[in-house]
Amino acid sequence: MAGHGDSFVDCGCSVVGQAGGEAAATAQRRVLARTASVCPVCLGPAPAERVAVGDAVLLVKRCPEHGEFSAPVWRGEPAFTGWVRPKIPTARRGPGTERALGCPNDCGLCPDHGQHTCTLLIEVTQRCNLRCPVCFASAGQGGGRAKGLEGLGGELGGRPGDERHEGDTRASRREDDPTLGELVARLAVLRPRAGDANIQLSGGEPTLRDDLPQLITAVRGLGYPFVQLNTNGLRLAREKGYAARLAAAGLDSVFLQFDGPDDAATARLRGLPLHADKVRAVEACAAAGLGVVLVCTVARGVNDHCLGDIVRFGLARVPVVRGAHFQPVSFFGRYEGFGAPSGASESAPGVATAGTDDRADDRKLDDLREAARITLPEVMRAVRDQTGGLIPLAHLHPPGCEHAQCSFSGTFMAHEDGRLEPAGGACCGTGGSGGAARDAGTGGMAPEPIPAALGAERARSFVRRQWRAPDPATVSADTDGARGGTLATPPRDDFERFLARAGRRFSVSGMAFQDAWTLDTERLRGCCIHVAAPDGRMVPFCAWNLTSVDGRPLHRNGAPSRTGVAGCGGLGSGEGAGA
Repeated sequence: MAGHGDSFVDCGCSVVGQAGGEAAATAQRRVLARTASVCPVCLGPAPAERVAVGDAVLLVKRCPEHGEFSAPVWRGEPAFTGWVRPKIPTARRGPGTERALGCPNDCGLCPDHGQHTCTLLIEVTQRCNLRCPVCFASAGQGGGRAKGLEGLGGELGGRPGDERHEGDTRASRREDDPTLGELVARLAVLRPRAGDANIQLSGGEPTLRDDLPQLITAVRGLGYPFVQLNTNGLRLAREKGYAARLAAAGLDSVFLQFDGPDDAATARLRGLPLHADKVRAVEACAAAGLGVVLVCTVARGVNDHCLGDIVRFGLARVPVVRGAHFQPVSFFGRYEGFGAPSGASESAPGVATAGTDDRADDRKLDDLREAARITLPEVMRAVRDQTGGLIPLAHLHPPGCEHAQCSFSGTFMAHEDGRLEPAGGACCGTGGSGGAARDAGTGGMAPEPIPAALGAERARSFVRRQWRAPDPATVSADTDGARGGTLATPPRDDFERFLARAGRRFSVSGMAFQDAWTLDTERLRGCCIHVAAPDGRMVPFCAWNLTSVDGRPLHRNGAPSRTGVAGCGGLGSGEGAGA
């Protein structure tokens, strides 16, 4: 990453230092498109380009004050240029924010946003019973890595001097949680604008709220058709009957943090060896009739070698486990051990100072962060290779809802003998052969553009159908308790056999969230995952979580103003034309 002026360091994807040196690197660099981004230091606007270097694609941008930055957004097959799913932008529903400062400052949604809401996420607490080294929301109290749990519902204490950045006003005390009434009122106001969006309850750790069952019931009472819980699973695993209480309240699905088949990955990414708790959480959901999606944060060199094991763990527990979802690690919020915002230098990391040691520290932090970065196609290939070709690239598709470069998915019928059969179409309303098949030389044509709103509608329907547990009557009699459900009598006819097979659908998907290095405003305007902000805005997920290199948030403390990033002094005003 660059410091001031004209300096530039790319991510290691170029061929500098190999045969041909600098000239060969320059010759192989090809600009694919121009877009816009933000500066990782000040979050101000930065013109950007997507640049092909060999089989990799970099996002390269320049801040007039802090110089040039580069980060990989795509590496290898399926080819970037073939991974497409064109959409016709759809205007927002109802009122929102207006154009003033440019993208991504105007989120709320502004008139330039081109996609309706598929998932409306609401953060119900910033408290957490873990202090994960990697966390979108920097949830929990300040402090180092978790040494142990202070009871199931208690937060982990911090070390002196580890308080939050002064520009970050996120709550971490019970009394600072929004009240039940405030949360319900927020979702009620947004109901006309969000439409039939699926609701995800997030945080922090939502299960720290003892009124979570009442909140779920209230959300269903507002007419939202699907409610999902985003959780680390500890309370589900350790409190008998808790999963059943959530199911009775109206919960449909559990988005379960699940980073590997053993304790190694959870210790690195979550600070504690918690695999046994994850298994017990799945078992509790099976008993309660809740569908489970295994959600893995993927970091290179940490757990990218065990994605196939996660898929196999899920397949062994169909139909309660509805899919495996992979999220390449993104660098916002807290990312200790991967070039942490609170790292080695007293100055903001990445902001070069006169001291040689500071520059060296900044480069070290940059190297740690970029070494852990992994792109969507690398995840796809790892899933293919680690499952022995059980999930070919040709059966993974670009999305029909969000921007094509944001995700992949495939849906399969899981047979009892271990075979996977493509289930006809993919997650998020895709269908068709997708980019991978074209790249494989099948000669398929690019799909015709669809209205973005239609993609969002199909995505909502898919999630409701696939990620909630199937009705017990659709689970075949040979399914035992260890695999997720039972049925007293076998299917009586072809229709019941069809329903039983439908209950064994399993999705494999991934989503690449954008951070301050990789944010592309074209992608952001196609986002369909929106956060219900306390001030009534609906903010695209990546914009909501966006933080500068030293941990300053863009949107979490309120909308950015012409005098600076919200809650962060005078940094990154973003004034001027947006993307």
